Amino acid sequence: MEIKITKDMKTNEAVEKYPAIKEVFIKYFGKGCFDCPSFGSEDIAFACAMHGTDVEQFVKECAEAVQRS
Repeated sequence: MEIKITKDMKTNEAVEKYPAIKEVFIKYFGKGCFDCPSFGSEDIAFACAMHGTDVEQFVKECAEAVQRS
C-alpha cells in the first residue's frame, strides 16, 4: 500500500484514510484533538503550526505509524 500523507491534507481526511495516525495526533495535539471544532477544517500544516509542532516530523511519524499497522 502506498502511503501518501502530506502537510496539505485536511486533518479528518488523513485520519479517515489512515486510522493508525490517530496515535500521532494524540501524541502531539492531545486526546481532545478530535473534539476540536477546527478538526477537519484545517490541514495538517496549519494544525502543526497552531501546536508548535514540526510538520515534517509529524508527517514522518504518521507514515511510520501506518507502516507499523
